[in-house]
Amino acid sequence: MREDFTLAASLGVQKYQKISSKTQQYGTSGFRDKASELTHVMYRMGLLSVLLSKAKNGSTIGIMITASHNPEEDNGIKLCDPSGEMIDKEWENYATDLVNISDDSLPDSLSMITCSSSINYDVPANVYLARDTRKSSEFLAKAATDGVKALNGEVKDFGLLTTPQLHFVVYCKSHPEYGAPTPEGYYKKLSNAFNSLIVEGQNKAKNYIPEVYVDGANGIGALKLKELQSYIDKLQFKIFNDGSTGVLNYKCGADFVNISQQPPEGCEVINGKRYASFDGDADRIVYFYKNGNGNFHLLDGGKIAALVAKFLKDLVQVTGLNLSMRVIQTAYANGSSTKYTENELNIPVVCVPTGVKYLHHEALKYDVGIYFEANGHGTVVFSEDAKLQIREIASSPNSSLDQKAAAKKLLSTMDVINEAIGDAISDMLLTEIILHDFDWDISDWDSIYTDFPNRQLKMKVPDRNVLSTTDAARKCVKPEGLQEEIDKAVAKYEQSRSFVRPSGTEDIVRVYAEANTQEAADKLAEEVVLLVKKFTENV
Repeated sequence: MREDFTLAASLGVQKYQKISSKTQQYGTSGFRDKASELTHVMYRMGLLSVLLSKAKNGSTIGIMITASHNPEEDNGIKLCDPSGEMIDKEWENYATDLVNISDDSLPDSLSMITCSSSINYDVPANVYLARDTRKSSEFLAKAATDGVKALNGEVKDFGLLTTPQLHFVVYCKSHPEYGAPTPEGYYKKLSNAFNSLIVEGQNKAKNYIPEVYVDGANGIGALKLKELQSYIDKLQFKIFNDGSTGVLNYKCGADFVNISQQPPEGCEVINGKRYASFDGDADRIVYFYKNGNGNFHLLDGGKIAALVAKFLKDLVQVTGLNLSMRVIQTAYANGSSTKYTENELNIPVVCVPTGVKYLHHEALKYDVGIYFEANGHGTVVFSEDAKLQIREIASSPNSSLDQKAAAKKLLSTMDVINEAIGDAISDMLLTEIILHDFDWDISDWDSIYTDFPNRQLKMKVPDRNVLSTTDAARKCVKPEGLQEEIDKAVAKYEQSRSFVRPSGTEDIVRVYAEANTQEAADKLAEEVVLLVKKFTENV
């Protein structure tokens, strides 16, 4: 074992020497940085994935090479465990320690992880690897692969996949009853469920039009959506920003549309048509449209969550089951979405810190946990007990016809949902199923509530770590006095709120503001930006 670690360290020095003194932090998004800063990180994460697989008795670990919605010159890496979910905090800490130590300390660090986790080193290790479309991804994937092989791990390289597809194949490898651990298995599972639900109600739709224009952010999602189209004939994807000419995530994609509140470049929006934007690795989605007057309307993660919550609650009520249901939000959720969910749908809302791991872990506490960040990253998770109860209703001779129909629809809906992670493709199919079922066009959906005017801004700061927040990032506790000044600014405007949050990956502070008018929201956001600048530039 020790010889393997020493040899792996030697190989790392030869090909992937640590040349940067910058401290890297494994966060919700894994590691992200300029691609040139990541070669040793990739190699060492390949090493770590082998140890994690051994710690999980040889179960398959996933490695995804992506920087999601970041600019094309960036890249990143994140691991997923055999459940298809993110690795736990202990292994995040191991990852951070491993990439920041010197080359000479690498064998000792690997030994420490092995001993601390009581790893049986003789257990074979298995790793699945995939990457996005960035030019740097192929080389960085090679570095990660070399890390896996340096410790004699087995690696299967899937090439180009979306992040959710990688999570899907990893989960299926450990849970073969869920589906085949291949891209084709992903397409078949989603399309079979989608097609069955659409066929079930195909004669009743009058307002719903089965086509959606999709902004692929010039990323991997566009390529994979084209592949999915051959499995689905009841919905047409009109794909633009497909990577053939544009730049990844540049003035396009879910984050651009959500933050700028304007359509992406690369298309002329047709009034009344339904549009969706993915992000670079296709784990986020937002919808938008222009009304008859040409006014832009954004339907963000909050609108998607509300639509999904209404649909699922209606079905659960018909089954007669008493299932706990919650919508999980972050501070970025529009206040109007919270009021609609609690007051109109009568579903409790829970607010957690920003970061998908916080939403996911909270959602797991309930029979039905629905979470979507405002940026469109989200999914639905069902407890095993809820699934069992729904199956019993679907098969019981004592169930009424309506109960059985609702339960069967729920089961088919579950097959469309990627429960492990936010998935733009899966979430889009789910949204389209619901709109078809309700026979709604996008304006019908948009009208369930009206978002409070809001503005998101971001600003560079010398050191993001001088800011610290509490209350799910809604209150700033450091620097001292900043929150009091923000409160004074908020008091100037009607129906307003604002908060600041440091980025988890770069020296940026994000500012969010809501008010009763767009002009007021813009002014409030600008005031708070100036306050952050005042309190951080001299710290």
